[in-house]
Amino acid sequence: MSRNPGPLPGLSLRSILFTAGLLLAPAAWAAGGDMPSLVHDIGISLLAAGALGVIFTRLKIPSIAAFLLAGVLVGPLGLQQVTDPANVDTIAQLGFILLLFLIGLEIDFKKIMASGKPIIVSGLLQFPLTILFGIAAVKVMLFFGIGGSLLADSPHVAMYIGVIVACSSTLLVVKLFQENFELDTVPGRLSLGILIFQDIWVIIAILIQPNLQNPDLGMIAMSFLGILLLSLFTVITALSVVGRAFNWIAKTPEMTLLGALAWCFIVVFVGVNLDNFFMATYGSNFHMAVGPGMAALIAGASIANLPSSTEIITKVATVKDFFITLFFVALGISIPMPESLDVLVIAVSIAVIAIIVRQVIFFPLFYFTGVDQRNAEVSSVRLAQISEFGLVLSFLGVQYGHLSPNLTSAVIFAFIITALATPILYKRAYGIHAAVQPLLEKFGFKAPPEHKLEAGKQYKVALLGFHRDASSLLYNLSENAPDLLHETLVIDFNVALHESIRALGATVKYGDLANPETLHHLGLNRCQVIVCTIPDDLLRGIDNRSLVHIVREMAPQAAIIANAIAIDEIHKIYEAGADYVYLNRFEAAWTLQRAIQAGIDQQIDVFRNERQSRNHYSPDRKEILS
Repeated sequence: MSRNPGPLPGLSLRSILFTAGLLLAPAAWAAGGDMPSLVHDIGISLLAAGALGVIFTRLKIPSIAAFLLAGVLVGPLGLQQVTDPANVDTIAQLGFILLLFLIGLEIDFKKIMASGKPIIVSGLLQFPLTILFGIAAVKVMLFFGIGGSLLADSPHVAMYIGVIVACSSTLLVVKLFQENFELDTVPGRLSLGILIFQDIWVIIAILIQPNLQNPDLGMIAMSFLGILLLSLFTVITALSVVGRAFNWIAKTPEMTLLGALAWCFIVVFVGVNLDNFFMATYGSNFHMAVGPGMAALIAGASIANLPSSTEIITKVATVKDFFITLFFVALGISIPMPESLDVLVIAVSIAVIAIIVRQVIFFPLFYFTGVDQRNAEVSSVRLAQISEFGLVLSFLGVQYGHLSPNLTSAVIFAFIITALATPILYKRAYGIHAAVQPLLEKFGFKAPPEHKLEAGKQYKVALLGFHRDASSLLYNLSENAPDLLHETLVIDFNVALHESIRALGATVKYGDLANPETLHHLGLNRCQVIVCTIPDDLLRGIDNRSLVHIVREMAPQAAIIANAIAIDEIHKIYEAGADYVYLNRFEAAWTLQRAIQAGIDQQIDVFRNERQSRNHYSPDRKEILS
C-alpha cells in the first residue's frame, strides 16, 4: 500500500524557479560551445520537462501541465534557452504521428460495435451535439461582450471552440481509471468507449480542417475517397504480407518496434504521395492525399488484431512518450505573451463551457440510452476536461490561419485549468452525484425504483453487488446448481446488466449498498447466505467491514461471506460479523501451490484437466462480465 508523501517541505515558487535556474545553467553554457543546436534544444527541453515533471508528480499535478510550463520556461517568454523552436517542433510532429499510430493500434472496431447502445448512440451523437452547444455558447459570449475582439477576429472561432470542448482527455482519464483500478467498472467502460469515439471524430475534424477556409464538398469528398483507398490498400497488405512478417520476427522483440514503425511510415508515405501517384499515372491531381496523422491511424488500426499487437503497443508507447513530451513542450514554447485580460477570461470561459456541456449533453445521452442515473453522472463528471487533441486542433488552426496565437494561448490555459481540476472531479464524482441527485430527480432523471421483495418471499443466497466474482459464480451455478440459481437474489445499481442477470435465472433488484434502508426493504433478513462480492476499492460510500456490520444487524441468523483486499482487514471484517472472509490472492496462492506440486509430480496435465472441469472452463465460456 503506497503512503501519501505529504507536502514538500519548503517548496515555494521562488525555490522552484531557483532550482530551475540552476538546472538550466549548464545548458546555457553548452549553447556557447560546439553542441549542435538541434541536440541542445531537445536536451534543454527534456531537462526542463523532466525537472518540472518530478515536482508536478510529487504535487499530484498532471504531468502535461509540467511539459507546457517547461516550454514557457525555456522559450521566448522565459529564459530563452531554445535557440530555434523549429528544432523541437520538428520532433514534436513525429510524436503526433506516433500518437495517432498508437490510437489506431488500440481501436478495436469489433469491441466498439459490441459495446451496446449507450456507447454507440452516445458516441455518435455526443460530438456533433456538443459542437452545436459550444457554438451557441460562443454566440452568447459575443452577445454579452465577453472575450473582446479575440472571439470575433475569425468566423471559425465558434466552430473551433465547439470542437475543442467536445473532446475529453484520453491521457488523463484513462490514467486515473487505471491508477484506481476502475477501468473495468461501468463508468470506466463507458468513459473509455466514449473516448474512442471522440478520437475517431477528432481524426475526421483534422481531415476537414485544411478545407475549412474555403469549404468545398467536392474536395472533402475526394479526401474521404483517398482515406478509403488507403484503408483498402493497408488492410489488404496487412492481411497478406504484414501479418506474416510479424510472425517471422515474433521471437526477436527488438525487431517488433522497428517493424511497427516501418509499417507506420510505409502507410504514411503512401498516403501523402497519393496525389503524386495519380499525377504520374493519369496526369491529374485528384486531391486525395491523406495527411500523416490520418495515415498513421490507419496503419495502426490495420494491425490492431495481430497476435503481437500488445507487444507493439507497449514498445511504441515508450517511444511515443518521448516525442509527445516534446510536442507539449513545443506548445509551451509557442505560447505568446497574453496581450490583454481577455485571454484569461476566454480561457476560464472555455473551461466552464467544457464542464457545463458534460451535464447538458453527455449526461442526458448516457441516461436516455440506458445507463442508470449514478453511473451516467459519475461518467459525465470524470470526462469534464479538455482533450490534448484540443491543443493539437488549435495548434493546427494557427498554422492554417483560422485562429490567432492569443486564442490558442487561451485554449492552452483552459486545458491546464481543466487538467488541474480533473483529479479532484474524479475523486469526488460520487459525492457530486449525491449532491446533485435531488436536482436531477426534479428534472425527471429518475433513479431506478428500489423494489421490495414480495411478502414472505425468501432466497437462499443474496449477492450484494455484481462484478467479476459474482459473474463467475452465477455462471457456475447455472452449470451445476440451477435450482440454487433460481433462489439467488442479486442487488446491484447497474441496471444495464439486470436483463442479462434475469436471463440467466437469478432475481435482480436495484439497490445502493451504501443505503441501509434499501437493504432492509429488500428483505435481506429472510436470506440464508449473504455474500458481499464487491472489493473495497470498487465500493462507494461504504466498505466491506461497514456493510457486514449493517447486514449482521439485519440478518442475525444468516451466514455472511465477505471479501478483503488487504491482510490486515480480514480480522476487522470478522469482528464486524462475517462468517467467512476470502482474499482472492489467498485463493490463487492455494491453487498455485497445488499446480506447482503437480508439476513436480509430473501430474500437471491431470491437475489442469481436473481444474478446468471443476471451473467449467471452455474457450466458449460466456459470462455476463467476460
